[in-house]
Amino acid sequence: MQIAAQTVARFHYTLTNSKGEVLDQSPEGQPMAYLHGGGNIIPGLEKELAGKVAGDKLSVTVAPGEGYGEKRMELIQQVPRDAFQGIDTIEVGMAFQAQSAQGPMRVTVTAVEADTITVDGNHPLAGETLKFEVEIADVRAATEEETTHGHAHGDGGHHHH
Repeated sequence: MQIAAQTVARFHYTLTNSKGEVLDQSPEGQPMAYLHGGGNIIPGLEKELAGKVAGDKLSVTVAPGEGYGEKRMELIQQVPRDAFQGIDTIEVGMAFQAQSAQGPMRVTVTAVEADTITVDGNHPLAGETLKFEVEIADVRAATEEETTHGHAHGDGGHHHH
């Protein structure tokens, strides 16, 4: 069976950046499952997986526009330290939930100064060209419940409790 709309595919992957540094990978023996066409993985990878079958191996390079987007400078802001009331220690790399005009967003601290904290609301991989090494484990028809919920269930997918 080929990967197409309304199929669930499971795949092993290793994700590296343009410097060849490993950013993420599927745990040994635990392929990731996704519902094709459900918007569950980045568009550039999903597009390349279409039509593949179990056992296929491929290398996929995803430009920022088809991945986590270009880095947007307007999402980097300097915030007064007193905006972090009740938090004694603020360090580079810490993540916080912030309120924006578009609703809640995740920001990461990128610089700490005496009176100012610099936060970045971009996805950590925004602006990065991503390289995936992929091996398709299996492909099956999606269940009616998976189609309704918009994501894969069971092994390697989302579990409902």
